[in-house]
Amino acid sequence: MRHVIFGGDGFVGRHLAPKLIADGEEVIVADIVKSELAHYRNVRFVQCDVTDPASIAALGLKIDDVVYNLSAKMLSPIQVRAKRHDFFFPVNYFGTENIIKAMDHAGASKLVHYTTDMIYGHTVTYPMTEEHPVAPLGEYGWSKQKTEELAAVWRGRGMNISLFRPRLIIGPGRLGILEKLFKLIDWNLPVPMIGSGRNPYQFISVFDCAEAARLAWKAGVPNEAYNLGSLNPPPVRKLLGDLVKHAGSKSILLPTPAWAVKRTLDLLDLLKMPIMDPEQYLIADEECVLDVSKGDRQLGWVPKYRDEDMLIAAYKEYRAKKDGVAAGAHHAPAE
Repeated sequence: MRHVIFGGDGFVGRHLAPKLIADGEEVIVADIVKSELAHYRNVRFVQCDVTDPASIAALGLKIDDVVYNLSAKMLSPIQVRAKRHDFFFPVNYFGTENIIKAMDHAGASKLVHYTTDMIYGHTVTYPMTEEHPVAPLGEYGWSKQKTEELAAVWRGRGMNISLFRPRLIIGPGRLGILEKLFKLIDWNLPVPMIGSGRNPYQFISVFDCAEAARLAWKAGVPNEAYNLGSLNPPPVRKLLGDLVKHAGSKSILLPTPAWAVKRTLDLLDLLKMPIMDPEQYLIADEECVLDVSKGDRQLGWVPKYRDEDMLIAAYKEYRAKKDGVAAGAHHAPAE
């Protein structure tokens, strides 16, 4: 059986491909760029732009292919408000549509597709199950939600599409917005928190994400959506406090009035000087924790990595890069 990974040179794809190879499967990576990754000795790379239907058609999908769509534009680098729709939708929505149409033309019917937990918007019920109301707060979330609506249409036409909704994915080679945090800690500066820091913050490891995609294939690509997040995420205050202690920093954690910070960030966004995307800061003080038990029940998927360990590992990688020590990973923006 062939496994075709769109966006396979990216963050999750470079960990999924070796897993499928280890299972004895044939893997094709379709992406715009090709990095110097060891698994390319056993993987066929095809240059492909998902925004170009002809580029996808040239790949030559087959009826028995299992397709993984990991191609996406992320929240990093931050975009000004006027450019967000045109930044996210061509790849996130229309790219997905192009892949599905190419699958339909080839008779391929199995798709594993990554969206995001940001389709949920503000927390309504806690913890958030897959049935949580959907109300994205910006163009990134909307671009992903529209792909879920697209998936519903094609499921009705006979496709099997497994959807994954991850929290912020971190792991080797993924710093993104975390780099700003690490700089504050390195410089012994105060680390502001939006709100009191009593609310939990949940990551998900790239390794756990790759395993979830593999298990979806093993389960026959169920027509279901699955949350992806860590277990028992700690409060922001503890998460950051442990990191400061590990770093030997003199930084202090600075609680702030969430409403005032959000309005300030709103103003900066309006003035075309965004520091964070609204989809990040508008929920920063909320109880945004995903219930991931459905993945366990239906796929046998249980996240293995703790938030505290993931954040410290990311900081160690940051320090290694700053100190001129090769980290052995290519960098990709954190979602």
